[in-house]
Formats: sequence, structure tokens, C-alpha cells
Amino acid sequence: MEYFDKTYHPPGTPPGTLIGRKDIAASELTIRLTDYTSSEYIDKELANIDECRPYLHKESVTWIHLQGHAHEDTLKNLGDIFGLHALAMEDILNKGQRPKIEEYDEQLFVIVSLPSNVNGSTTIDQVSIFLGENYIVSFHAGQSDPFELLRNRMHKQNGLIRSQKADYLLYCILDLVTDQGYPVLEGFGEAIESIEETLLTASAKQSTLAAIHGVKRELLLLRRNLWPQREILNNLLRDENRLITEDTKVYFRDCYDHTIQIMDLIENYREMVSSMIDIYLSSVSNRLNEIMRVLTTIATIFIPLTFVVGLYGMNFSHPDSPWAMPELHWYYGYPLVWGVMLAVVIGMAIYFKRKDWF
Repeated sequence: MEYFDKTYHPPGTPPGTLIGRKDIAASELTIRLTDYTSSEYIDKELANIDECRPYLHKESVTWIHLQGHAHEDTLKNLGDIFGLHALAMEDILNKGQRPKIEEYDEQLFVIVSLPSNVNGSTTIDQVSIFLGENYIVSFHAGQSDPFELLRNRMHKQNGLIRSQKADYLLYCILDLVTDQGYPVLEGFGEAIESIEETLLTASAKQSTLAAIHGVKRELLLLRRNLWPQREILNNLLRDENRLITEDTKVYFRDCYDHTIQIMDLIENYREMVSSMIDIYLSSVSNRLNEIMRVLTTIATIFIPLTFVVGLYGMNFSHPDSPWAMPELHWYYGYPLVWGVMLAVVIGMAIYFKRKDWF
């Protein structure tokens, strides 16, 4: 996950200016229209945004989803058709916005963060949503459509979505985005469990510390992106808005509970990772202590041996002196010294073992 993943206009650019990215082709954009009532259902791709005009005056619920990088001309045309605010369109074009909710005339504008796990790395995509009286316009710049499962549910005529208004569809989108945090956190849980198993063995290395810092960094960035979404759902529950009915607020309350659970999991994982750093440092210190204990034991055993060797290495010998070293002329002097040194080693080893020093 990138530290800084926001795109922005150059400082001094007038508000509401749409400046597209020149390295992204407009052909990468997919426009999906879903129009439904309790008895009718239409799901198709549009060649251009103008094809959605006939559905604006129907009594059905219309969902326009733009998947991919939208060209600024497409956004301007879409804004003219649905009367979307220029500042909101600028937020769509400049990805990496903080999750938020804005209320405009006859519309609600919501930005949320969609977490996903791609090849073992956590990514955060921006999902932007406009809620109108009988329509929803959503944007997602990722490579794959995250709402395909939701459309599969809408195919069923006896499903709850088909019998509700657009605000319930907004709940379904937010609920899908929120619940996407569970599989991502499940991946974090498996990574933390693997690191814990490594820490509890003697195989913890410098790479283990790097893995711990990597998990901690991604959890911090994930928290930064998901924390504001709890505020969004809280505002939808508490603020009065004619586009959100009281019946739908019950479902938003359930979605709000899911955000609390996800944030609790993130906080728990962050505390676990922080404690794992302490465990790693303690294990490194313990291993160092074990090594020092072994080396100290070996050095202690060799201290008397060094004394004996040094003593008899002086070679003071004189035939008439009473202070000369008579052992120098002993027939069995050399093996006797070896026997003394071996006895000292064995005796000290037995003593250290009884004291449980090694």
C-alpha cells in the first residue's frame, strides 16, 4: 500500500476544474446500466453515457456504474445529464480522497474506500456514489468490477432490492464495500499468526522484524482509510434527509455495526503487532544471553587451564635452587599435567550442570 496515493491538480487550479490523466485512455472505461422494478430488470453495457437519458424519466430505479478511468469529457457529459456538482466531479477525477459524505441539491454524494488483497498486498480503491431520487451513479477506477455479486442478487425477482427504492441500493453498495474489509483482515490474521509461530521458535531473523513492520504499516494505512467510513454511516443514520427513508436506516445501522467490528479488529491487530515487536526484541536479547552464557562458561572453564599452562610455561629450572620447578624433570610430568587439567574441566562441568548454568 502506498504512503501517498492521492492525485491532485496543480496548486492554484480553480475549484471544480476537470483535468484528466493523459496516460489513461478513455477506452478503458466500462459503463454499466442497471434498471429495475419489482417486475422488470435490465442490465447492459452502454457504448456512451448519452444512452442512459431515456431511463431518467422512468419510475424505475436506475443504476449507472462507471468502471475504470473516466475521461474528463465523459464526466462533464454525465454531470450535465444528472446535474452533478462540479466539486464532486473533481473529487471523482482526483483519486485518493478521504471517505466523506456531502449533501447537494436533490443529491447525496458519498466517497468510500474499498480495500482488497491483491497478490498478498493490500490496496485501497476509491468508490464514489451519487444518490438521487430514483437513481444512483457510482464510480470505481479499479481493474475489476466489485459489484458483480450485487447484480447477481438483483437478477432474482423475489429479492429485496428489486422491491425497494434507490436508498436501499445505496445501502447494498455500502454494505458490500464495508464487508470487503473482513477477507482483507482475515489475510492479516493469517500473516500475524505465521509471524507469531516464527517468533516462538528459534528461527526469528531480521526478515521477521521486516515482516512485522510491513504488517504494522499496512494496518496503519488501512485504519486511516477505513476509520472515516464509520462517520459516514453515522451521519446517514442521524441526519435527516428525504432521500433516506426510516425503513432503510435500519439496514444502515447494521452496516454501521460492521464498521465498528472491522475497526475493532484493526485495533486489536495493531496492538498484537506492536507486542510482537517487543517479543522479537526480547527473543533476540534472550538468544544473545544464551550465547553469552555459553561463551562465559567456556571461558570460565579455560581460566584454570590457562593458569596451569602459564605456570609451567615459565620453565624456571636450576639444579642447586630449592625454588626451582621439580616437575620439569618428572618422568610422567607431561601426562600428569594433562590429567590435572582434564580433572578440572570435568569437575567444573559437573558443578555448572548441577547449578543449571548450561
